[in-house]
Parts: sequence; structure tokens; C-alpha cells
Amino acid sequence: MGVIRLMDEPLSNKIAAGEVVERPTSVVKELVENAIDAGSTAIEVLLIEAGLTSIQIVDNGAGMDTEDALLSFSRHATSKISNEHDLFRIRTLGFRGEALASIASVSKVTLHTSNGESGTFVQLEGGRLIEHRAGSLRKGTDIKIDQLFFNTPARLKYLKTLQTELGHSIDLMNRLALSYPSISFKLVHDGKTILQTSGSGEIKRVISDIYGVSIAKKMIPFEAESHDYKVSGFTSLPEVTRANKNYISLFVNGRWVKHYAIANTVHRAYHTFLPLERQPITILNIEGDPYLTDVNVHPAKQQIRLSKEKELMELIHDTIRQTISSAVRAPIIEKPKAPKQVPSRQLDIWKTSYTVKEPVEQQTAGSFAESLHALENHPSIAGGNIHPVLKEEPQSVGQFEETIKEEIMQETVNFSINEPLEDDSPQFPELEVVGQIHGTYIVAQSTDGFYLIDQHAAQERIKYEFFREKVGEIDVSERQALLLPLTFHYSRDEAMRLKDALGVLAESGVFLEEFGDTSFIVREHPTWFPAGFEQEIVEDLIEQVLNDRKIDVKKLREDAAIMMSCKRSIKANHYLQKHEMERLLADLKQAEQPFTCPHGRPVIIHFKTYDVEKMFKRVM
Repeated sequence: MGVIRLMDEPLSNKIAAGEVVERPTSVVKELVENAIDAGSTAIEVLLIEAGLTSIQIVDNGAGMDTEDALLSFSRHATSKISNEHDLFRIRTLGFRGEALASIASVSKVTLHTSNGESGTFVQLEGGRLIEHRAGSLRKGTDIKIDQLFFNTPARLKYLKTLQTELGHSIDLMNRLALSYPSISFKLVHDGKTILQTSGSGEIKRVISDIYGVSIAKKMIPFEAESHDYKVSGFTSLPEVTRANKNYISLFVNGRWVKHYAIANTVHRAYHTFLPLERQPITILNIEGDPYLTDVNVHPAKQQIRLSKEKELMELIHDTIRQTISSAVRAPIIEKPKAPKQVPSRQLDIWKTSYTVKEPVEQQTAGSFAESLHALENHPSIAGGNIHPVLKEEPQSVGQFEETIKEEIMQETVNFSINEPLEDDSPQFPELEVVGQIHGTYIVAQSTDGFYLIDQHAAQERIKYEFFREKVGEIDVSERQALLLPLTFHYSRDEAMRLKDALGVLAESGVFLEEFGDTSFIVREHPTWFPAGFEQEIVEDLIEQVLNDRKIDVKKLREDAAIMMSCKRSIKANHYLQKHEMERLLADLKQAEQPFTCPHGRPVIIHFKTYDVEKMFKRVM
């Protein structure tokens, strides 16, 4: 008897579930994507114990009839693909036909669905049909997944804590809300609402719901297109950064995907605008012919292959780079708000006496209940960005009402997160030098306040732009011969790699010559190399080549410009004469981008006159 045999369907479904259903978030993703494909405008996700006990998805989409409802739990059943050609023009989020069969095989499922004409109820356990009958006529689908992995307990030991698993689902719902701002999403965990969006179509309102109002106001829009692709979205000003790339959300034709190269391209667009190891917040939408994308490369559909990838990367980089360059300005320092507390006794009294009537968007001068609702539920407050306070204990209903409204309305309600930046074309201010602090920071004043300038960062920016131009096109007439050549020794494998990179190094100003099997010499260098640092610069650039397997002339030139700009720039604790400070600011004003140094740190910080006067209580 042979050793090869066909697996039965329950076993094959469990194996498929191992690829599709890794954790509760996988279930949420597949079911919410089905709801989106069904044309839903409102989707509610209810989780109990991060989804391990229960996952329920309720939508108002097209729904299914009885035949489709039963067939949908069969393996490879799909309404999205009819022939092999459809695989190359996928326009929906779901298409593989594995999700419902895989989910049902490792859980207990109840389904209520209706297309508006007939309703169906279906119950399954471990993939087996338990019951089906006529159901409610409410149009849409209500599917509930109970006891996930109840029949595969070994899978449970690979899950993380409830907080971690819940975090994955919150992150997923945030991304879907950003991708589909016209859909109202609601995420509820153990009876508590975690996320709720309006479905108004305003993506900046969704950004506010997720990241807070203060972040939303610092997100700037971008849009561009080429022959094959269109890119659009929002990206943060350089003053708003995060520690990792998780805040770069990528969507291709509405699908949230993970693409290492695209995320790196977004980060490269911020080169010299962000400090090392810091990342921006970016929402990037890429639209193109589905024929140019291959989404069928991973069971979870989170990875994607793109045709004409190089052209797309250039479009993304140049668009975001130009957007940031035109929007960056000196960071503004405002007076911090004191973290005072609302008297808890008074709040308890008023909570029992009044009821919440209207949402924050509809507030007008009036009842305390409306103000209290804003105080407790506005996203900017919940996110910790604004902490409203009561200035004093109120003496009457009217005073209490006015006090609350004075504290929260101006800060959280009466503004538009879609308002333009204060200065769409930031210019370097006219500055008068006042003095210097600790031999490190130049103090200057203007009509709109005073400024602190980091003298080292300022000169780095000036020198960087000079060297960037010089290293981009090296003139033969600007070479200087050395009396004694510089000598460098390397291991045999390093020497072999350097011999292949001699041309790249020469294009960056390092004229390396072979001198034996493993040694090299430099007989001349550009006249504009910082004096006294010639050998150090050559060694550093050679090290860059050795550490980077993929040698890029453009990147090497950029590294050279940054490296040389740092050499012999004014350091901290170096006191300057007034005319030297004035000369430095005059040179900085001529820079193409005077607000950040080549490493992305701020060069100049602005303190508004009004905020200074508030700190000294000269204005109230």
C-alpha cells in the first residue's frame, strides 16, 4: 500500500488556518475586509478578551442569500475571482476564498446575514455545519467567532498577553480607518469603545481620532502622479517624530500593506530633516492599475510586489521631499499647560444631576452637560494632548458652566484640523543679534518674538550645502597635490572590494590608487577638503564603501558632504564676537533650508512674544 494519501477536508482546513489565522487580529482583518468589499458604510467590531473569547463584526453591507451564506464556508469559495486572468487585476481586499473556511475550522461561528430580501442564520463548530435556518431581514451581516482555537489548544501557547493581542487589533483598525475615511468604524473591547470614526470622508478627522488633534494639525498633505501611479496622503512636520517605522502607513489601491523599501523611501525623503533613528508619521496612498501589483504573494495578503518599482520610489521620495522642504519652519515653543485637576467632588455632584445630550461637534453656549461631554470624550483630551482644568471651585451653575467652557472650548472645539499652516511658504526671519548663551546658542530678536540658534547646527547647515554642491561635480582645477601621499592598508577581501569601488570613490573626491596587493595611496584631494581632516575623511568614506554592499554614488556623496560639514564647525562652549554671530546668521539666511542641520536637528527655535507675555502674566 502506498504512503501518500489525500487529507480530509477538516484537516486541510486546519492546516490552511495555520497560514491565515495566526492570532485574533487575523480574524478581525479577514472579516472586516469582507465587510468593506460588501460595500458597508458602517462597521462595528466587538471583542471580548482581545478576541480570544469572542469576535463579532456587524456591518450594513450587501449581505448574502441562503445559498451564498452556506457556500461561503467552503474552502476556495469566492465571489471575487472567476478565472485566472482576474488574479492579475484584483480590485477587492479579499479574493483567496480561504478565510471563512479556515476561521470556521478553529472556532465556533454564528452568522446572521440578509441581502434585504431574505435572511439566513448559520451555525458552525470546528468547520461542521450545526444549524441553518431563516433569519432576520436586517440588511447586512453579523458574524460572531467564539472560542478561537478551541480545538487547536497548541496554538494558544504562541499568543502573547491580552494587552499585546488587543494592541494588534487596535493597530489594524487604525490603518483601515485611515484607508477608508468614508466608512464609520467602531471598535469595542469588553464593552469599552476604543475607536470610533464618523465616516465623513475627512481623513484629517480620522488622523485626529487616532493620533490626537495636536498631531493632526501638524500633518501636511501631498499629492502627485506619474504615468503609472498616483501618490497622495499626509505626512508630519519634522518636529513630530516617532522611534520606529510603525507610524508609516502604506496603502496600495486601498489595501494596507507592509513594504520595507517604500517605508525606507519615505524615511529617506526626510534626510537632514529628522534626527538619526527618528521616523515620521505618514499616511501614503498609492493608486495604480491592479495589473501593476501582485497581492497574491502571502496568505495574509500583507505583502505585495510592484511593477516599475524604481519609478514609484522616485515619485514618492521627490513628492514628500518637496512637501517637507516647502513646509518646514522654526519650531515654535509655547507655554506648557499646567496639569491641574478638576475637583472630583464637584464632578461627581454634577454627573448625577445632568445627562449628556449632544456630541462635541454640536456644542454651543449653553448647558453644562454639553461641556462636560466635551471634557470627558473629546479625542484630544482622551489622547492626553490637552488637559482642561477648572481655575477655581465654582459657586453656581452658571459660573461652573462658564468656567468649563472657558477652559475647553477654545482649546478643543473652536478650531478646524483642516486649517492651513500658519505660513505656507516659511521664510527666514529678519533677526537682530542680542547675545549668546553658554557660548553655544545665539539669542536674536524679531518683531514676532525671540529666537535661539544652535551655532554648531547653523554652521553645519551652511557648510553642508557648500560641500554638497562641491562634491556633486568635482572640478579638476580644484585638486591639490600632497607633499607626502596618504597611505591605507586593508585585508585582502576588503582590498578586492575597494578595487571594484575606485571609480565610485573618485566621484566623491577620494582619488584612491592601488599600491600593492592590499595597500592604497592618495596623492591628491580636493582643495575644499577641511584642512587637517583629510585622512580622517578618506578613511570614513572608505569605511562607508566597505560597510555598504550596494554602493550608491549619490548616497556616498551625501555622506561625504555631511561628514565634511561637521568637521571644524563651531562647537559648543565657543564664544563669538557680535559681528561673527551676525555673519553666521547672514550666511544661514542664504541657505536653501536653514531650519535643520544635516542630521535633522533643529537649527533655530522660535519663542512667540505672546507666549512669553503669558508666562510673565502680562496678558491673561
